[in-house]
Amino acid sequence: MSDAPLSDRRPSVEPEPIEMTSEPVVLDQTAPSGDDLFGADGRSDEPAARAGMSRRRRIVLGSVLALAIVGAAGLGTVGWRIATEKDAALGTPAEVAGLTLDVSERARTTADYLRTGFTADIVDAEQSIGAVYADPAAPNRSVLLFGGTALVWQPERSLDRLFDLVSEGEGAIDGVREVPAGQFGGVMKCGTSTGEGSDIAVCGWADHGSVVMAMFPGRDVNESADLLRDIRAAIQRRS
Repeated sequence: MSDAPLSDRRPSVEPEPIEMTSEPVVLDQTAPSGDDLFGADGRSDEPAARAGMSRRRRIVLGSVLALAIVGAAGLGTVGWRIATEKDAALGTPAEVAGLTLDVSERARTTADYLRTGFTADIVDAEQSIGAVYADPAAPNRSVLLFGGTALVWQPERSLDRLFDLVSEGEGAIDGVREVPAGQFGGVMKCGTSTGEGSDIAVCGWADHGSVVMAMFPGRDVNESADLLRDIRAAIQRRS
């Protein structure tokens, strides 16, 4: 045995230095090891792996299909609402919900002003209405009604816009909240406007075929909401 120093036993060829690089290290995954393909008993586990992947694929596809069905159902519901609500008609009968149509010059001027403002700023109305209904029992509790029919894609947004425009012209409408819309559905909201020193309840409805608002001097919100539902049942029709 040689007693040469350790320094004399080093290989004659110096190893090349390891080159450092900023590139990320990528592991080659194209060739799986034996442990990936064979179990402890040496038999292939590939069929089980494929079965697991197939099961996961079925779960993912099932989830996507379920979401698609839910989405289609939602679109179907909206489409059904549009189809059933879009062909609306509004009238201004001589009597409605215990009120009588005011045909005085002052009332007609007010109704025309409200109707013109609605058609100019809200929707491209196919039909517009404006009316003042008088309460025979209380002259100071007349109802100012205006609105129109059109294909309305977003009823609530259109109704909110109408509230905003009325607020700009008549003073802020406070406490706007949703109330039951009644037999015709859609959305109905009410709030309170303080104009010329007195509170006025303001309520309106919108569906995919109509947008209507009414002002109720001398009435609170709850009474006004009930009255507007009665008025709506009397003046709105769908073909």
